[in-house]
Amino acid sequence: MSGKNIKDVKSILQEQLKSKMDTKTLGMTSAISLAEPKPSDLERSKELEEYLRDAGMFESDIELNHRFEVLRKLNNLVKQWIKEVSLRKNMPEQIAETVGGTICTFGSYRLGVAGRGADIDALCVAPRHIDRSDYFSSFYELLKEQHEVTEMRAVEEAFVPVIKMKYEGIEIDMLFARLALKDIPDDVDLRADIVLKNLDEKCVRSLNGCRVTDEILRQVPKCENFRLALRAIKLWAKRHGVYSNVLGYLGGVSWAMLVARTCQLYPNASASTLVEKFFLVFSKWTWPAPVYLKQPDDAKLGFKVWDPRVNVKDRFHLMPIITPAYPQQNSTFNTSQSTRAVMVEEFKQGLAITEDIMLQKAIWDKLFQPPNFFANYKHYLVVIAEARTVEDHLEWYGLVESKIRHLISALEHNAAIKTVHINPVSFQCIDEEYIDRPHSAWFLGVDFNRSENVNIDLTNDINKFVEVVYKQSTYNKAYKEGMEVNCKYVRRKQLSQYLSQETLDKYKPKHNDGLPKAVSQKRKSDAGKIDIDSNGSESSKRIKTVSESENALQSPQNGEESNMSMEESSNSNLPEPTTELSGTQA
Repeated sequence: MSGKNIKDVKSILQEQLKSKMDTKTLGMTSAISLAEPKPSDLERSKELEEYLRDAGMFESDIELNHRFEVLRKLNNLVKQWIKEVSLRKNMPEQIAETVGGTICTFGSYRLGVAGRGADIDALCVAPRHIDRSDYFSSFYELLKEQHEVTEMRAVEEAFVPVIKMKYEGIEIDMLFARLALKDIPDDVDLRADIVLKNLDEKCVRSLNGCRVTDEILRQVPKCENFRLALRAIKLWAKRHGVYSNVLGYLGGVSWAMLVARTCQLYPNASASTLVEKFFLVFSKWTWPAPVYLKQPDDAKLGFKVWDPRVNVKDRFHLMPIITPAYPQQNSTFNTSQSTRAVMVEEFKQGLAITEDIMLQKAIWDKLFQPPNFFANYKHYLVVIAEARTVEDHLEWYGLVESKIRHLISALEHNAAIKTVHINPVSFQCIDEEYIDRPHSAWFLGVDFNRSENVNIDLTNDINKFVEVVYKQSTYNKAYKEGMEVNCKYVRRKQLSQYLSQETLDKYKPKHNDGLPKAVSQKRKSDAGKIDIDSNGSESSKRIKTVSESENALQSPQNGEESNMSMEESSNSNLPEPTTELSGTQA
């Protein structure tokens, strides 16, 4: 072979290698490893899939078909409603027949990772002559007429306005967006940035659900491996109490982006390896360094994007995970110091367990065992939201839950408190005071700094939280007679007064066999942690909170602002709860 031919072959091989490398490079950096899975990795992935199927993380064909049928019926309702509104707005009937309108999905359903009983995130896309006010009036009334619809409520003043309901037993969160188009085809493409032109910010935020979901799928190299790994991480996050965007943990889209970033760094890895590498990457991530799936682009449509160089507030985000579609946003702005610390510790424990699983020293069940939240702390605060009717409680529940992060933030800034850990699951109390009323209770584990004979007063922090809730409810015109929120201090041994033994037992580990030593030791040291003084005896602490009989404000005053901070609410004219209390011996 001539020297020229050898050079040509070498050039071709280099081009082929470069092309292959380009296909393996996704995201902001090149891959960490391009290694192909070993037979043992594939075997662990098969075991993982079997476990997830048994755990209900896959839908049956019957359930899948049922969801498809529900979406078809909703899509027909949307078309019917848009036609009726068009006619009322004096549009000729032949044109009203053709303006269209459709339902698009996003979230877990669109990602292809919906499990049994999962809800559906949907978006109603309407043409330019249909307003949001039409959606929350005439479409809402049309839905109320459907016998298949139950537990419906509208949250029109939310950051992303939504109608929540159950349709034939399936939970639906339906957003609304009007495009600057005269008609909407069934196959409308929402991916192009141009669809955002001339839209208001609420429509843009609503559209971003679909746009972000589609972009995530485009950014992963092997969708099937991504989906299986994401199912595993979602189950793990729920079991370990770190799945809740509203309470400061991560929501579904954030977990999906973290898994997608792992896939970019290990593009050829099997699902089991991706789960292990997920914990490796994010237990060592240097937060608040942001997580990106792609280089941010500016469509120059005037919408605000996440950029700490420009936006001062963005500099204070603790765990930024940036959506890949324009306008790029941080999906985790609710994260606090406490919730981030809890998640990072869970990442570390997850890494230790998955390393053992990959070495066949443990089985997948070990990863999904919930930590014993109700034994890990000696002190707890319980937030209880109650209402007179089930319908009122549905609305009150969401409002109270959305404000608990303000309480967490206030407690974090209390010098006497070392750790605040909220369990995102809400519970039903067995206490006689609440058992016959619609209510929900959230529990916060609290670890105090070690000191002797300290009188700890949490009254002010709790009062501010209660004021925020009531002020927001009056601003939104959501408050109804009988809606109350209480916050009480509970010692660990008193938990049985609020929670059934069956509930407490669910958090007890099945066994410790096969746990990595580091994890086992950590749980033993955390469980039942007691502050002790220099003599080895328990420190005398007096925890001062709003009393059980006087800590609920009965009648809120008129609010003036929406989404208030704790500091803003402290200057309000709301009545003060009684704070002259005797301390509770810790």
